[in-house]
Amino acid sequence: MDRIKLPSLVHYELILQVLERQTIMTADRDPIVRERVQQLIVTLRKALSQHKLLEDTCSHQQMEIEHVWALNSVLGREEVTTRD
Repeated sequence: MDRIKLPSLVHYELILQVLERQTIMTADRDPIVRERVQQLIVTLRKALSQHKLLEDTCSHQQMEIEHVWALNSVLGREEVTTRD
């Protein structure tokens, strides 16, 4: 059976840390921007939660998960060069 490819959970954590530690500080100066950043953080937290649920479901279904760390490991060499 083929493995299901999913991004590593680290990708979500990296984006969330940048938004929560750096972006939000600058965004605090503008209430509209701050609200949008907060909405983005909530959305990413929901996505992370859904991702974990998907991994749990796959585990219960005995599907193997392959964590993908970069697009280069998924796309063929020709696809990478044509997307530049």
